[in-house]
Amino acid sequence: MKNGKKPDPNAVYPIAGYEKEIYVKPTVQNPNIVVGDFTYIADSDFESHVTHFYPWSRDKLIIGKFCQIASGTEFVMNDANHQMNAVSTFPFYTLEGWDMQVPAPTDMPFKGDTVIGNDVWIGQNATILPGVHIGDGAIIGASSVVGSDVAPYTIVVGNPARILRKRFDDELIDLLLKFRWWDKSIEEIDRLIPILTCSDLEIVRKELRARV
Repeated sequence: MKNGKKPDPNAVYPIAGYEKEIYVKPTVQNPNIVVGDFTYIADSDFESHVTHFYPWSRDKLIIGKFCQIASGTEFVMNDANHQMNAVSTFPFYTLEGWDMQVPAPTDMPFKGDTVIGNDVWIGQNATILPGVHIGDGAIIGASSVVGSDVAPYTIVVGNPARILRKRFDDELIDLLLKFRWWDKSIEEIDRLIPILTCSDLEIVRKELRARV
């Protein structure tokens, strides 16, 4: 371990003396936000980036391990939606004085939980819309607006986000998804760093083949 220190997923500040980057998991208070170990955000507060999320909300935000979330990222949850099957989308029921009951759940758009995989890099000022599923190892370009699912190890960019390319060929993606390095122990991940950070993908491929 570097400098004799073991990585601690329960530490809030992973960089000594710097408070503008935090591990998310130990800071989360909302029980409907579930975040894996070592996922960080380039900010001092994570939950302010999760919008339209109320005590009565039905959905969850689920984020895997080792994700890298840039500043300005916004996770928009389902209660941002307005009723769309009537002639007006105005939310009378939320505002004082208007005689309207809360719409039935079936009258409100609902796209389910928002799920982010493991080792996902979300670029600065990206917006993740309700119900999106982003696969392991994906990269979300800066200022992208993601309104539909993203396959594992795929790069998407733009508004609306579109596929730029796959990061690797299908065989290497399959090996990575089977290997699931993020589920290994801290000690094993530390030993795997030379493989995880190797730019010679053929060496990586050979090493993964030997391990899965």
